[in-house]
Amino acid sequence: MSGTEQRPGRGLLLIELDGDGGHPAAWRKSRTAPVAVLGPARLRDTVLAAESAGFHAATFGDGAVPENGAVPENGAARLNALQRAAFVAPLTRSIALVPEVDTVYTEPFHVSTQLASLDYVSRGRAGWLVRASGSGAEAAAVGREPAGSARRTREAAASIEVGRRLWDTWEDDAVIKDVATGRYLDVDRLHYADFEGPDYSVKGPSIIPRPLQGPLPVLVPAGLLPPEALAGGAADAVLVSAPTPDLLAAELRDTAASLARANPPGTQPALIAELDIVLDARGQSAASRLAELDARAFWESPRARFVGTAAELTELLAGLLTEAAGVRLHPAVVDADLEELAQLVLPELRRRRLLAPATPDATFRELLGLPRPVSRYAAAGTAVVHFPASRAGN
Repeated sequence: MSGTEQRPGRGLLLIELDGDGGHPAAWRKSRTAPVAVLGPARLRDTVLAAESAGFHAATFGDGAVPENGAVPENGAARLNALQRAAFVAPLTRSIALVPEVDTVYTEPFHVSTQLASLDYVSRGRAGWLVRASGSGAEAAAVGREPAGSARRTREAAASIEVGRRLWDTWEDDAVIKDVATGRYLDVDRLHYADFEGPDYSVKGPSIIPRPLQGPLPVLVPAGLLPPEALAGGAADAVLVSAPTPDLLAAELRDTAASLARANPPGTQPALIAELDIVLDARGQSAASRLAELDARAFWESPRARFVGTAAELTELLAGLLTEAAGVRLHPAVVDADLEELAQLVLPELRRRRLLAPATPDATFRELLGLPRPVSRYAAAGTAVVHFPASRAGN
């Protein structure tokens, strides 16, 4: 590289692509008929538009069974996030796919194997956005009492640990396909997970070979996990929210300082800022667009909200990317705001060399700058599983 050339940036942009947008009345301004939002064409087109724009990752929200069985006026149906990510995985090449998956009311063994499968169909572009539901309706749907805050924290940490252990239970070279001996697996390279927690235990091993990335990147909301779990490497990225854009940078600095105190040097998870956005679009000001949406339903959100022009958002993002590894954007209306992001915001950020390249076939770990570790069991050389396979329960 010559002295006059600039290195590309490392900033990441993520976009939430749930339904018609983050605003509960988004469907009223969408170009897509409400019933079509559940169709494959809509999902494909939206994710491909985000990939073409240069976003590094798409997240897919999940959960929220309507409380008391009531569907609010602006309620929208939603397909399972993991299945949406799996559907678009073979259609895409560079954008990472990060479904939100609950850790309280979903079996951790199934979470682990489904995410491992997503990593295979996406060729190493899968991640896990951890959710810990406190919904009474979701608890009732599976015959459980709603989990309190302490239990949600405990079960989220346990589910992540189970997932990480199961992903390691097959060493990378466990599948040998030895025709001469008729062996598909080398049993010396298969291991038990042997997780024992206060709420459940998981024996393992997994039923899926080790994911292409090894352990998938895990993203958690700030405050979900205790400091000791983060210090132990439970998360690769922490999502940081604040009430306003002005407070978001300060919150990022405070979170970084807190993680630096609790984590060994060089092991802090990446920080990703959370931001709702409403942009000037289609000849209408952002404030006017938001007023029309809010007249139908109020947008309650714990995230900072930006309302303004594409140029103003570009400046805000440029500042946030000096404090965070990335920013996750929640468009009010995907159709309208994604167009502005693709045409005005991302090109300008790339021109300023603030964004990491969107590289085809790169893994999500590579995007985050994470190495690919060997299986913990390969390093330890213990806990070898001996067949018959019928012993390998979960």
